[in-house]
Amino acid sequence: MTTGTFLAILGAALAAGLAGCGSAIGVGMAGKAATGVVAEDPDKFSKCLVLQLLPGTQGIYGLLIAFIAMIKVNVFGDPLALTTASGLTILAGCLPIAIVGLISGIYQAKVAVAGMAMTAKRPEESGKAIVLIVMVETYAVLALLVSFLAVFIPQVSTIA
Repeated sequence: MTTGTFLAILGAALAAGLAGCGSAIGVGMAGKAATGVVAEDPDKFSKCLVLQLLPGTQGIYGLLIAFIAMIKVNVFGDPLALTTASGLTILAGCLPIAIVGLISGIYQAKVAVAGMAMTAKRPEESGKAIVLIVMVETYAVLALLVSFLAVFIPQVSTIA
């Protein structure tokens, strides 16, 4: 395996790993809050479940970019012998969703927890909580787009 190939695979691992950690932390935080709300009123389970699921999207975005990077490197066949520059390009392309996915998943959970508190008191307002949570999601989607364009579009150079 060349250094470039290693760097590209490292980028894929960071995209999936860090964005997945952000989602796991976020879904866990929101799940703890949901447990408290549902313990008081089991009828609010479905509203809380929707709020809990929203911080989980960053992990999906990171996994998508990781798959694109791995397909680009052909890790499911005979991996390409990438130049260091090509490997760094893919690694750099994976970083936006890795970093933003980690951070936005946690902050999205904080908004979700607050939304659950609002839903506990005023269940009819859960739609407003969703809108507020989705505002944080916007930045994860932007990072997904940047990573997608940076990983998918450039041609890679291989070592002959």
